[in-house]
Amino acid sequence: MATSLLLSPQPLAFSKISVANQSVAISSQRATRFVAKAMNNEEKKDDKGFTPFGFVTDNPSSRSAIQLPESPAEDGNVGQMLYRIEDKGKEYGSYVKSGKLRWFVRETGSPESRRGTVVFLHGAPTQSYSYRVVMSQMSDAGFHCFAPDWIGFGFSDKPQPGYGFDYTEKEFHEELDKLLDVLEVKSPFFLVVQGFLVGSYGLTWALKNPDKISKLAILNTPLTVSSPIPGLFQKLRIPLFGEFTSQNAVMAERFIEAGSPYVLKVEKADVYRLPYLASSGPGFALLEAARKINFRDISSQIADGFTPGRWDKPVLIAWGIADKYLPQSIAEEFQKQNPNSVKLKLIEGAGHMPQEDWPEKFISNFLSYSSKVFYRIYGNVNFR
Repeated sequence: MATSLLLSPQPLAFSKISVANQSVAISSQRATRFVAKAMNNEEKKDDKGFTPFGFVTDNPSSRSAIQLPESPAEDGNVGQMLYRIEDKGKEYGSYVKSGKLRWFVRETGSPESRRGTVVFLHGAPTQSYSYRVVMSQMSDAGFHCFAPDWIGFGFSDKPQPGYGFDYTEKEFHEELDKLLDVLEVKSPFFLVVQGFLVGSYGLTWALKNPDKISKLAILNTPLTVSSPIPGLFQKLRIPLFGEFTSQNAVMAERFIEAGSPYVLKVEKADVYRLPYLASSGPGFALLEAARKINFRDISSQIADGFTPGRWDKPVLIAWGIADKYLPQSIAEEFQKQNPNSVKLKLIEGAGHMPQEDWPEKFISNFLSYSSKVFYRIYGNVNFR
């Protein structure tokens, strides 16, 4: 046993040297692979097509919100991104105080405009920015136009639920009434409505205030109980998961593009993204509104409220047939319920938001319909 112990150091020392040599060799191989990989990555970074977060989305405009710039110090963080886009998207707009709340309202034309007033109401999760082109051209055609961002959306106030505003249908209606008074909108006026949730509230407001409406135009909006509910609003209603979903800064632009045959240009996507990027307020406002609404009940109110005997004002439905949320059959079903009052115009090439996808076609249909209705009522009147 003693001999064995005395002889053991030599082979053990040899083994240590062997292991050390192997370790050096392995370390050398790893270092070589690491350097080669790093060099390969540097080559990829130099490639203009390299997208560090390309796995997140294949949507060009959404990708621009998260892609690292060539000079990260310039706009590589949220603060600098906000600085770059914070003044975008406020064309024709100003802030209007109504009660305790501040609305952002776009306005074109003047009260003296010869063809009357048009109020444009957007849907969720977007904002009045979608009407900017329509408003500009409509004012040129002689209309006085208003387009507010609903409370909780766009650039309007986003009060915390439970502190003066709870995002219910009743409260949205009450605040809209106050705003119209502050804006001194004379009744009756032409109302244009589009979209989900607050868009639907625009229609239920019209049903409760028919005397204030002269004519109504409806762009892609849930109109029947068979109207599908998009996945976004279903996700928002799931506890905890809804909270995470509401804080997705690219939520609005993705929702728009998912319902359209087109991809938003980056400068447009910036504007729809800005409110959700600037604070958590818009996301939590949308979350609260989505959880307070009963979609089926509201759609039922709309379907029943615009039937003959309940609604006799002229209605134009300008429907983007490429809408991936609401099929054309929804508009056709609604029109058949009241064919004498409701006229349907299909807009080819437009999706869920015709005013954004193809504003010129909507304007053409709007002006044509408005003129026909006016001359049917008043005859050939010369405004000059």
